[in-house]
Amino acid sequence: MRRFSKSSSNKLSADSQRLVTIAQGMAQSSSRLEERIWEHSLDGLIHKALKGAHQDTLDAALEHLFRADLPAYDILLEAVEAGSESCSVEHDGVHYHALLIAIPILAWTRFSIASGSVSEDLRRTLSAHLHGHILASDVHLAMAPTLYAIDQLPRNHAETFALAQKLAQAAIKGSQVRPPANAPETAPFLADTRYLLAAVAAPAGMPLFGWQESLHPSGRELALEQWRAQATPNINALLPGCGIDLLMPEAYYVACREADKQIRPASIRAAVHYLTNTLGVEPAGLRAVIGSFSEEPVGGRVDEYRIGFTMRQSPEVIYGVVWPLYDQEDEDEAAVTSFESLTTPEILDTNLRTPLEEIVALLRSCGITHIKRHGERFPMEFCDDCGAPLYPDPDAELVHAEMPEDAPSGTGHFH
Repeated sequence: MRRFSKSSSNKLSADSQRLVTIAQGMAQSSSRLEERIWEHSLDGLIHKALKGAHQDTLDAALEHLFRADLPAYDILLEAVEAGSESCSVEHDGVHYHALLIAIPILAWTRFSIASGSVSEDLRRTLSAHLHGHILASDVHLAMAPTLYAIDQLPRNHAETFALAQKLAQAAIKGSQVRPPANAPETAPFLADTRYLLAAVAAPAGMPLFGWQESLHPSGRELALEQWRAQATPNINALLPGCGIDLLMPEAYYVACREADKQIRPASIRAAVHYLTNTLGVEPAGLRAVIGSFSEEPVGGRVDEYRIGFTMRQSPEVIYGVVWPLYDQEDEDEAAVTSFESLTTPEILDTNLRTPLEEIVALLRSCGITHIKRHGERFPMEFCDDCGAPLYPDPDAELVHAEMPEDAPSGTGHFH
């Protein structure tokens, strides 16, 4: 769930206030018909703001509702995301609906994870696999010629809307898409997500995805299995030296959120693999120190866990991994976690684990047996010089992670 600052102004513009009022009306509606009438008005206002690149109008309304009315906030956020990742386009007298999709790739390595341009031949091959396994028949597709790192994706809803419009036009007209100019530099991580972005378009009312045509209950699962089997060899060539896992290509925001969640376990496994190989130690020779971090340490919700790694007999933190919490995971942390669930989390159903139990289970599966968890809640502190997160050491001090001076140099960042 998005978090907003409490220090901003409470005054709303007229358009922001209308968005707030309509979202609240929609949250309170007592019939589907009433809800659809509110929804039509809400979509029109959102489209106006997105088309004019008035991101501040949307942000002000969302921030107000986040503080005042969470059910209406959820409705408005869902509508803003839907409005920015989809659009309607007319071409040669035909009305199309189009959707921006993300194709997430989880990648991990001891070296570096590539990003940047994607050749036309590879895009053509991947587009054929999408048509063959993911998309409905007669769907138009245009893929951006870029492999995106997370910090190169659109920064807000207005930028997402502009990209969706550009790719949708290219999909319907069969035109070329130019790569973005002056893409930001990417930070080196041992485990990170890369994204291919595309727009898919079909005549209004027609399905976009193959499982909508088949109506088969396992259609999505089968599509993902086939996509992975066919596309993985091609994407391996795009990310040399990396292990990869392909996630479901689907609507932009859903795909990005799922990738954010799924990269977390890969980050821990990559960290342990890197440390053991770089330092020449067994996993049992490492210690993990887990701390809960919050923007409001007194009474606030847990925003993320930070895991500091030390040598087993040393207090110095040599590396760290951040495990952010998403959606309802912060509310899950209010549940009582038993001693048994932390010492033997492997016995729990994976669907019933809290994030903390999942972290401990992952560390144990990687061979780390010495795990310390601090009970206190830490503030979200970062290094003043480089901006890196600070990690808890065994004595509950927040410190900068530093590899030993005699360790081989290499990639130095973790999620």
